[in-house]
Amino acid sequence: MWTRILHELKEHAPFTMLGAVSGVMLMMAFRDISHDTAHTLFYVFHPLHICLSAVVTTALYKRYLSNGQTGIKMFLKVAAVGYVGSVAVGTVSDSLIPYWGEILLEMPHPHAHIGFIDKWWLINPLVLICIVLAYKRPVTKFPHAGHVLISTWASLFHMMMASGHGHDVPYFGIFIFLFLAVWLPCCFSDIVFPMLFVKSKDQVSGCGCPGASER
Repeated sequence: MWTRILHELKEHAPFTMLGAVSGVMLMMAFRDISHDTAHTLFYVFHPLHICLSAVVTTALYKRYLSNGQTGIKMFLKVAAVGYVGSVAVGTVSDSLIPYWGEILLEMPHPHAHIGFIDKWWLINPLVLICIVLAYKRPVTKFPHAGHVLISTWASLFHMMMASGHGHDVPYFGIFIFLFLAVWLPCCFSDIVFPMLFVKSKDQVSGCGCPGASER
């Protein structure tokens, strides 16, 4: 498993780095946008990221199961993994790591925005719909560059909600946290988390994203 994890981290790094660069460029171009605008954009890209993760995690876990289970028991098991794997990891990626970055970079922000709590009426129904769709028709391949950009921009607009924008914005530090916010959670969600619930680890071989190894 560790060999696969290290391989996927290596494969994901170039796309993630480009995504982080795009985030810094956006921040430079729109560093003076208001808190409310950044908040609105966060709640555009964060749900998109969570939904994409829900589709991939649900589809992959269902694909890994080869014991012939069907019915409500099978669905509940797959749905639980799909929900936790997308919402928990997506929250770490889009909210918690950016918030920790804001603290360390001294970008004052009152709290982390936890989408499935703050906007429970938006995030949770969307995730459940995506889980049902992925269960009915599992799809595991998405353009990896698109996945990276959506995740990066969700993290970016969380950081842009922090006050103190201007010429003194710590762009290099923001680049580091944008990179980490996408790179590590993405690989954990796509590889490690589904493998925790699969008896035969030989069924898992990659993240399913074009540009990375094939599943």
